Amino acid sequence: MIQEEIYQQRLEKREILQNHNLEPYGRAFPHHPAREIKEGQKEISAAGRIMAFRRHGRTAFLDLRDESGKIQLYVKIENLGEESKIFFEHLDIGDIVGVTGDVFRTRTGELTIAVNSLKILGKALRPLPEKWHGLRDIETRFRCRELDLIMNQEVRDVFVKRSLIIQGIREFLVEKGFLEVETPMMHLIPGGAEARPFITHHNTLDLDLYLRIAPELYLKRLLVGGLEKVFEINRCFRNEGISPLHNPEFTMLELYAAYSDCAGMMELTEELITFCVKGISGETRISYQDKIIDLSRPWRRLKWCECFQAIGLDWRKQDAVREKAQLLSPGEQMTDRTVFDCLDLIFKKLVQPELIAPTFVVEYPQAVSALAKNLPGSQDMTERFELFIAGLEIANAYSELNDPVEQKERFEEQVKSQRPDRPREVDYQYINALEHGMPPAGGLGVGIDRLVMLLTNTSSIREVILFPLLRPKP
Repeated sequence: MIQEEIYQQRLEKREILQNHNLEPYGRAFPHHPAREIKEGQKEISAAGRIMAFRRHGRTAFLDLRDESGKIQLYVKIENLGEESKIFFEHLDIGDIVGVTGDVFRTRTGELTIAVNSLKILGKALRPLPEKWHGLRDIETRFRCRELDLIMNQEVRDVFVKRSLIIQGIREFLVEKGFLEVETPMMHLIPGGAEARPFITHHNTLDLDLYLRIAPELYLKRLLVGGLEKVFEINRCFRNEGISPLHNPEFTMLELYAAYSDCAGMMELTEELITFCVKGISGETRISYQDKIIDLSRPWRRLKWCECFQAIGLDWRKQDAVREKAQLLSPGEQMTDRTVFDCLDLIFKKLVQPELIAPTFVVEYPQAVSALAKNLPGSQDMTERFELFIAGLEIANAYSELNDPVEQKERFEEQVKSQRPDRPREVDYQYINALEHGMPPAGGLGVGIDRLVMLLTNTSSIREVILFPLLRPKP
């Protein structure tokens, strides 16, 4: 009820301003960022949101905040012109204003603008959340991210750092000779990863399409075309669950380098992530969820099969694997799952949480690595790694399979499985591209959202995505 009363009062102020032929939603206002304003400047202009309003008779102190920081305003009503007085008398916390005035320091040493003109540039009809009792509900924060950004400096800092991390990734890769490219987000055949796709429909062509689950196959076609180092910072969509580590729409870095391999991708991954860490913190040690993690190179290498040996499990003994998985997930029926599904569950429950220091888990089975080249002399293990830091899966990389005959056979096996997270048909256009010859290559995918989580000490992926997907309010 109080909120509605405030709303009506502010609507009345808006109407009063309009009746005075004053715009409550103003025009462009050239101004100086708050952090660049210095003592002694004359007729300086500033613009931003009013975050505090302390009135003392005919004078007032206000806190004005823009993207760069905060500055105090001092208003003495007799120093204002007639229009500015009307604006001031109808001002509320939350309004966006533009001011001009001279800069001085108060007796307490605070940098302050003595205002001689004031305009409301954006009248706020609804009040901001209370300073101390405002946006505590997590779901409300995510649904109303704009208010979250207004009220919580630490939230703004996370997204500034996210931008700097992505900018750093681009700078690093361009310096390494990589070319940034763009590939389709709507695919005829979902591929490049095992995941349930989102389906959409193109009306003119009367054609079902799939939102991209990974850009891999298109990027490798560019290697065939002679672009030897390519990357894409891309949006991917997977029609799967939501959790602290998963959002159906997420951001990936995917890159490919001709004449490289899995080992080359390891070195590149170490360089790239330490470059990003140093760009954010200036050192290679980070704090994540009360753990100090040293990202100094080189990072640990651990074979996939050794992970199961460490917990006393022979991964080739299917009955023992299923029994272990059933104990870890008693509510699910493991007899309906493949042995590799069970191994993945065991890995995630027992192994992954212990991988705190940066660790490359290497040499994955071919059965779960359809696009990776086999280890020399091996029929069932591949040149692949996944990178884990602080228990988070951060990256995935292969020596890319470039044999079109073998790739076609593997695709056909995937289709035969009829699993909803695997392609329903062979991507013959990709096979045709490989048949024209693709150089040996290394490929790398890095989860941008999880990397940002790591580098901003954030425990949920929804804290690093501006507008995460939420169930609609009833």
